[in-house]
Amino acid sequence: MKDQDGKPVTLTDQEALDIINIKYALRLMSYRKYEATTVASQVADETVADILEHIGDMQGVNVEETTIRAYNDSISLAPVVGYTGKVPEDQLEGLQKRKDDYDINDIVGRAGIEYTMEHELQGTKGKKTIYKDSVGRIRETKDETDATAGNDVYLTLDADLQKGIYHLIEQSLAGVLIKTIVNSDYRTSGSTDGSNMKIPVKDAYYQLINNNVLSLKEMEGEDASETEKNIYRKYMSSQQQIFTSLNNELMSTHATSMKDLSEDMKAYMFYIYTYLSGPTVGIIKEDAIDTSSAEYQAWKADEISLRDYLYYGIANGWVDTTKLGTSSKYSNADDTFEALVAYSLDKLKDDRNFTKKIYRYLINDDVITGQELCLALYDQGVLTDNGQDAAELRATGDAYTFLIKKLSSLEITPAQLALSPCNAGVVVTNDKTGEVLALVSYPGYDNNRIGDGTYFSQLQADLSLPLYNNATQTRKAPGSTFKPITAVAALEEHVVTMDESITCTGIYTDVEPPIKCWIYPGQHGPLNIVGGIGNSCNYFFADLGHRLSMDANGVYSPDLGLDVLRKYATMFGLDHKSGVEIAELDPQISKEAPERSAMGQGSHAYTNVQLSRYVAAIANRGTVFELSLLDKTTDSEGNLIQDYTPKISSHIDAAASTWDTVQQGMREVIANGSSKRLFTDLEVEIAAKTGTAQEARNKPNHAFFISYAPYDNPEICVTVNIPYGYSSSNAANIAKNVYKYYYGYTDLESIINAGALDAAKVNIRD
Repeated sequence: MKDQDGKPVTLTDQEALDIINIKYALRLMSYRKYEATTVASQVADETVADILEHIGDMQGVNVEETTIRAYNDSISLAPVVGYTGKVPEDQLEGLQKRKDDYDINDIVGRAGIEYTMEHELQGTKGKKTIYKDSVGRIRETKDETDATAGNDVYLTLDADLQKGIYHLIEQSLAGVLIKTIVNSDYRTSGSTDGSNMKIPVKDAYYQLINNNVLSLKEMEGEDASETEKNIYRKYMSSQQQIFTSLNNELMSTHATSMKDLSEDMKAYMFYIYTYLSGPTVGIIKEDAIDTSSAEYQAWKADEISLRDYLYYGIANGWVDTTKLGTSSKYSNADDTFEALVAYSLDKLKDDRNFTKKIYRYLINDDVITGQELCLALYDQGVLTDNGQDAAELRATGDAYTFLIKKLSSLEITPAQLALSPCNAGVVVTNDKTGEVLALVSYPGYDNNRIGDGTYFSQLQADLSLPLYNNATQTRKAPGSTFKPITAVAALEEHVVTMDESITCTGIYTDVEPPIKCWIYPGQHGPLNIVGGIGNSCNYFFADLGHRLSMDANGVYSPDLGLDVLRKYATMFGLDHKSGVEIAELDPQISKEAPERSAMGQGSHAYTNVQLSRYVAAIANRGTVFELSLLDKTTDSEGNLIQDYTPKISSHIDAAASTWDTVQQGMREVIANGSSKRLFTDLEVEIAAKTGTAQEARNKPNHAFFISYAPYDNPEICVTVNIPYGYSSSNAANIAKNVYKYYYGYTDLESIINAGALDAAKVNIRD
């Protein structure tokens, strides 16, 4: 491309991409040249004025006003409401089958209710026939039909409840982090209790870089502050040393095995391997590696150097040198390896993820300090200087106290730090109707800004996963929240009676490996089924799972036990999605180990909203609804088109005594179980079940809480899930505050104006 003087035009990658997109859009509309193609939206007033001033020189170009969605309370409602955007090309044909006037320039629902109810919300286009002359001037207009507005969609959600719960989640997660972040180094081990892990404050400092709270681009810019320039100077100096060390180590004929490298060098070497084997680069073809070879086993055990392992790969053909970006032919393995090293180090210099990896260890080693990073928050406008805190930080250098203070005031949020926990979901359901009163996912996002490509890219890169609905798309093992289903199954299948006692010895030895109760090396002693639920005794429920696996002749069959558990999980609706009209993951009923499955372990995996439907069926004594977010649709004049009433999926015909027993057990969880101290100040009586599930030994447990209230005449169900939430006490604490708000013991204004809430001081064991 050349300008009007014949000089070459230099374009940035983004400008080139924008031009390609415009040409592509024009091409798609080339067979309908009478329709306008949008090439830019939300342009500045100056741009509008400039175009209108020169309209005579730009044939076919015009400026038009249009309307856009404006979302109120967008952050809390966005995961449900969703957002709109241009029609994806692969969806256009499907849309046109429903209504033939869709075209590539239309704005349609892309997520949430906007997507589900697109054909209700989308109006009908107007039409007119126009006649133009040879230069495009309109000469005559006739056969004009006005456009009609789309229908209005009403939801079952209580907007204030949704908003209040969102703030309660954020405040509660902040409280958990304040309790968990420590001003020291900390390492987990295989024996670390997943409910009591700690987070070294340096991890929080690093997340300011890793989760893009601080912009590396701004630090590298000419307008950077002195603090930012100092951080960047330290990085550049260290980067040169690190790349020199990497090159020396990789090119050494006596390369160090992975296990003998320093922690940072080992991490850098693993990053190089991961980079080369990733789908984008694909130089290492992992599917071609002989996993039975001694070299592979040594690599898995860290007993070989990266250099030696890559030499082995070159010799065995799973290093693809054709992707090194050069046409040169390498005569031997040494030439190939040298080219591979040069390629890798050259690419990593501009790799942002590797840059962040370097920052990780510079922060660990105190080369870059927490004080510098926290001060940079002011320089980049992340924090607003109140004239005191920044000065105090400069004077004392106490970045830990500063960070905790900002987290307490929520000037820095759990979502920004993206540490565990940084997200959660809460569902509130009317147990008598199946209507969803609140479906909250933290963190949310501003769907008013979703059309901003930069903002959308930030959301996609955010490690707290704001585009991911934690109420419908986080699927985890339910832990002990599954135990009431096992109790119903055991009573209805007559493998236990209401008054029968099972004696917990602390460890269940009828299966291999044995199952330890959470109280081990202690024991619960004899418990009936109410006590088994109330104490969440693993021994008790493992024994129920074992009994369900016995046939009429007393022969043990694990498949029989799993079939019975599946039967009852299915009766409670856990074999299919909940019914809510937004994206949701399918549930997964366990297919292994009936004793562990009876405790909510095995391979069970459910979303929060699926647990909400199940606990509603306990609260209402057997009615399983297809949950719904939709209340009604009306036309633009308010005339009713359709009233949505949640469908009854099924009814569980269990004995009244079964419901009495299970409900009493769930009340015992709150009244006399390990949760009692947490709920002493809650004015409304609730019934509940806690759940804690371990996914990995080096990460905190997942936390769950299912409940309903009031106990004697249920109205609502509240379920909470916190991925990596440490203990179910943290989920229970959120639920308690939701009940306080719902029943009027606190108000929305008080919630919105509050800072971090104290974390639960009770350690619930389940």
